[in-house]
Amino acid sequence: MHTNKITSLFNIKYPLIQAGMIWASGWKLASAVSNAGGLGILGAGSMYPEGLREHIIKCKKATNKPFAVNVPMLYPNLEEIMEIIIEEGVEIVFTSAGNPKTWTPTLKEKGIKVVHVVSSVKFALKAEAAGVDAVVAEGFEAGGHNGREETTTFTLIPMVNEKLSIPLIAAGGIATGRGMLAAMILGADAVQIGSRFVATPEASSHQNFKDMVVKAQEGETQLTLKELAPVRLLKNKFFHDVMELYTKQPSKDDLIGLLGRARAKKGMFEGDLEEGELEIGQISGLINEIIPAAEIVKEIITEFHEVQNEKFVF
Repeated sequence: MHTNKITSLFNIKYPLIQAGMIWASGWKLASAVSNAGGLGILGAGSMYPEGLREHIIKCKKATNKPFAVNVPMLYPNLEEIMEIIIEEGVEIVFTSAGNPKTWTPTLKEKGIKVVHVVSSVKFALKAEAAGVDAVVAEGFEAGGHNGREETTTFTLIPMVNEKLSIPLIAAGGIATGRGMLAAMILGADAVQIGSRFVATPEASSHQNFKDMVVKAQEGETQLTLKELAPVRLLKNKFFHDVMELYTKQPSKDDLIGLLGRARAKKGMFEGDLEEGELEIGQISGLINEIIPAAEIVKEIITEFHEVQNEKFVF
């Protein structure tokens, strides 16, 4: 694979990025993906500040390749998190769920590359105007928190590509070499893959959750809780409780009451498949086995090249 905008920007071998997912993306997963030639990301969204520092230090020991930290801007300890990232010399930061203007100038001053995650053309352009180095455009197939517009990856990528002049990373519904090639043909310079890396021994998620992801079929996830923050969940007891509440025209406070605290941790990290919030993408219907992260990277890149060289004859 020749160097392209993203491999040059991050100094990595393949234009393949592992998403910074809460309760899944610790130092073991991030370092394994980076060592395999992609860009591993630590998901700061489920870490206390000192926990993040520990993961950064362990990740540095486990890989001499570049890795990044994903920071949801809704984070209560945001300032402390950013200070740790700067102190520990992290070179790449992915920001999401917030205004990229807030931290981009500060991070760039420190020589840190900044990427912002968006779900629409409008926010992609705002991120570019804020001075980010690249944008992740995420279709609504993706797991976890998502765009209200429900724009699919296939629609979003060419629309963003048409308007954007900085590098573009596609996310949402990509788990294979074919998916990667499709995204890049539509105008992406790289892909960000989340759900596929949950089904790895290195992901810090609970084994129960990994097993449920592998068993999931098409149609077993849905976007919900739009009044709070749209999130794609596996259909378990908690999901059905949410749907039941919706039949009663709930207020925002009713929904917040049902959600409670730490429900994602309960499901994805502690393995409570009934009462937990289980965030995963639609592509989980295509994920059938738990294999090491390095094997996934190799499989995706190999398939990418095979399909790229196939001849389409009409």
